[in-house]
Amino acid sequence: MKYIVLVPDGMADYPVEELDGRTPLEAARTPNMDYIARHGILGQARTVPEGMTPASDVANMAILGCDPRKYYSGRGPLEAANMGIALGPDDVAFRCNLVTVAEGLMKDYSAGHISSGEAEVLIKAVDKGLGSDAFRFYPGISYRHLLLAKSGALQGLESVVCKAPHDILGQEISKNLPGGKNSELLIRLMDASKAILEKQEVNQVRLDLKENPANMIWLWGQGKKPVMPDFKEKYGLTGSVISAVDLIKGLGLILGLDVIDVPGATGYYDTDYEGKANAAINSLKRHDFVFVHVEAPDEAGHNGDLREKITAIERFDQLVVGKVLEAFKGHDNYRILVMPDHATPVKVRTHTADTVLFGMFGKGIVGKGFAGYSEKEAKSSDLYFPDGYKVMDYFIKEAQ
Repeated sequence: MKYIVLVPDGMADYPVEELDGRTPLEAARTPNMDYIARHGILGQARTVPEGMTPASDVANMAILGCDPRKYYSGRGPLEAANMGIALGPDDVAFRCNLVTVAEGLMKDYSAGHISSGEAEVLIKAVDKGLGSDAFRFYPGISYRHLLLAKSGALQGLESVVCKAPHDILGQEISKNLPGGKNSELLIRLMDASKAILEKQEVNQVRLDLKENPANMIWLWGQGKKPVMPDFKEKYGLTGSVISAVDLIKGLGLILGLDVIDVPGATGYYDTDYEGKANAAINSLKRHDFVFVHVEAPDEAGHNGDLREKITAIERFDQLVVGKVLEAFKGHDNYRILVMPDHATPVKVRTHTADTVLFGMFGKGIVGKGFAGYSEKEAKSSDLYFPDGYKVMDYFIKEAQ
């Protein structure tokens, strides 16, 4: 039996006036997800427990069958795991964004989705200027990087209150800086990064090209080394994870899943959807389970770009869901779960903790004849999981 989980990050949304009250998913052409809805089942789940931040790390942890209330320790440690950065028991890993600040406001959480090559130069400059035995900066992918605070840096850094930069777009920096004990240390690092980044040739070129410069680092998503149950021990399945995002890859590694890198996977609109689907299909020749994560719908939601969100949804449907369905056509030994991790509504431009829809199709799942795959249609289902981490148990062990 093969189990395939397809996650269009942030796909769920709200009704949009420009779409005559439809959501982007309802407006998009999605024949393959609709096929799953018509021949399988729909339901809803709460992937973000009450009181927790509606972040991708929390929500994807839930989809993978782990209770975030029990196992969540922060975003930074997950990304560190994928980057091969070993954390001691008292080390704290922070996510470090390269951002664009203008006139005291958070203008761009991604510095124009800066390329990884440009970003590496900048993060290495920051590490040279601000790094020490206590603090080290590590380059990641595009705007997503890491700060490792060693155990001797200061106690209590994991409890500092930090805000995600994509949650404060257009807001004053001064009102959203880290808070709490020892937060002044993080603020000093963030402030000092501005003078270093301003001098870099990479940013001068970006300004000449009228692109957003990476003129400040933003620290958030901190945590200590997590401990989670091994996926194979829990479910009796070997598996793999396919994503362009470090936190998803790191989550997979911690759970004992293989991480498969797809060369054209970018974590943005231009990601290689088909490459991810082909990699997933190939991985199932040696594994029982695959988890495919696509970031593009979430990025479109953060950018408030309705057209790009619809396009991302349609590409996901055609090039990921469609390719997988075609590959298993005529087989009766597989199940597919299609489920966004959270909503990223284009009008809100950030994650929300709303329930999300899911669809299941395959062996042993009796179709309920839903009209299509959409938020509205899922609400007519009586299948609801208040604890979203239990969806995986249902998908693998109970669905019928």
